[in-house]
Amino acid sequence: MRAHTLATGEIDLRVLEQGTGPAVVLCHGFPGLGYSWRHQLPALADAGYRAIAPDMRGYGGSGRPTDPAAYDRQHTVADLVGLLDALEVEEAVFVGHDFGAALVWDLPQWMPGRVRGLVQLSVPRAPQLPILPSQAFAIAARKHWLHLHYFQEPGVAEAELDVRPREFLQRVFWALSGGYRYTDIYAHPSEGNGYLDVLPEAPELPWPWLSAAELDLYVDTFAATGFTGGLNWYRASDHLWREKQERPDQPVTVPTCFIAGDRDPVMQVAGSSVEEMRTLVPGLEQVHLIPGAGHFVQMEARAEVNRLLIDFLDDLHGR
Repeated sequence: MRAHTLATGEIDLRVLEQGTGPAVVLCHGFPGLGYSWRHQLPALADAGYRAIAPDMRGYGGSGRPTDPAAYDRQHTVADLVGLLDALEVEEAVFVGHDFGAALVWDLPQWMPGRVRGLVQLSVPRAPQLPILPSQAFAIAARKHWLHLHYFQEPGVAEAELDVRPREFLQRVFWALSGGYRYTDIYAHPSEGNGYLDVLPEAPELPWPWLSAAELDLYVDTFAATGFTGGLNWYRASDHLWREKQERPDQPVTVPTCFIAGDRDPVMQVAGSSVEEMRTLVPGLEQVHLIPGAGHFVQMEARAEVNRLLIDFLDDLHGR
């Protein structure tokens, strides 16, 4: 596994890379890093693929603009075009998780000709909201605590999370996993509560899918960078919504595989989104729900995710 930094245009991206062969670009979400794909990189390399996992814009060793507007599609897509160009890769399969999945859903439309296929984890394709996302988040937050709303105001979440990165990361990894029911935090009101007030206490490490040393790497990274870059993906929601009023979503027709844990709170809240997704993603060829896994499915169910990922890639490439 090789770590290096690439000039991709407006910002530099720190990238983990392993293997040779057809390119597979893995895009993480919040609170993640290229390191979040540590179990997939060697498996892909062993299977004959070139695995490429950047720290996404705002994270780790990559550029971290402070303006939320710099996290709209114009900028985040340009990062990935610049990444392929810097690596002299014409097209790739893109794998997305969390906010990385939200971005990857848009790539066939926003960078045509560069996307061979998609493997999407945890976040189904969904239609655009009819109102500004920040307005929708505020409405929901009148009923219960909602991180989407809490993260909107610059500086508020940072004042809590930047000074307690270990506690936050351990708690949020646990709360979103298959070991806890994340929606229980909705019993708390928004008023007067921060994220650490509503997140559950987490068991001591190690867990079956996360060691103390692995958590340390996340903690050390976010202690050095703060969380603003990652939070700006949430704060860009209105900017992205406005972009899409001018450039509405188109159906995703490239070959697509969707994988999620059946205990992922995103899937529980989304309800029937998998069926709805089929109309938005005509290229959807496979849907896999992994029993017992939560939101961080690529870590919680690494062996099953790796098998499904490589099987899909082998079929796609005629192997």
